[in-house]
Amino acid sequence: MNKRKSRPAAPGGVKELEKRLGYGFQNKNLLRQALTHRSYVFENEGRELRHNESLEFLGDAVLGFLVSARVFLRYPDLSEGELSKIKARLVSAENLAKFAEAIGLGEFILMSRGEEKTGGRRKRTIIADAYEAVLGAVYLDGGADAASECLSCQITAFFEDIDIRELTSADFKSALQERLHDLGRSEPFYRVVDEIGPDHLKTFVIQVDADGEMLAKASGGTKKEAQQAAARLALDNL
Repeated sequence: MNKRKSRPAAPGGVKELEKRLGYGFQNKNLLRQALTHRSYVFENEGRELRHNESLEFLGDAVLGFLVSARVFLRYPDLSEGELSKIKARLVSAENLAKFAEAIGLGEFILMSRGEEKTGGRRKRTIIADAYEAVLGAVYLDGGADAASECLSCQITAFFEDIDIRELTSADFKSALQERLHDLGRSEPFYRVVDEIGPDHLKTFVIQVDADGEMLAKASGGTKKEAQQAAARLALDNL
């Protein structure tokens, strides 16, 4: 991602943001409200300004619906729990901040001088909330299809960059056991084949077998960590 110099949002900047979003607003005031942080309204008391928190509320709901639909259509065979894990990662503040950073959203947000001096344009909560607010504004201005189109590119990139199996199976040992069961094989057996280093800094080497066959071998700072690493490698090898 290219680094962009932070600068205050300005009327001329709205066109640039629209270009990055791939959407042109009919009602520019909706976009300006989406970009207005509460601190800016407080700093400019007396002016008729509205901050973006109500649009953030709407955007959160729109985001949840659109992401749920995308995840379901892409992975129709996953369980409800697995789909929920993928959705949770997609709509997390950490991930939304990445979406916001990808379009340089921080540089367009209207905020107080004090907030800006303390790095407000890079604060995860501020830019993630603004991203939701912008999505809510797009929905109000152009409908669900327009909002979905704005999300499309970034969600596609998200799916390309993550390991779905890792995301949906935090417990690799359980996932391996289920996989072997589906294949009609025996349960996995884990054993310590080596211990390296002094007691206070020991590394354990674990081998996992099934039906008398070695599936994988991995190391870790604890036996549990090494077992999980071995199970993950075994899943890759099956």
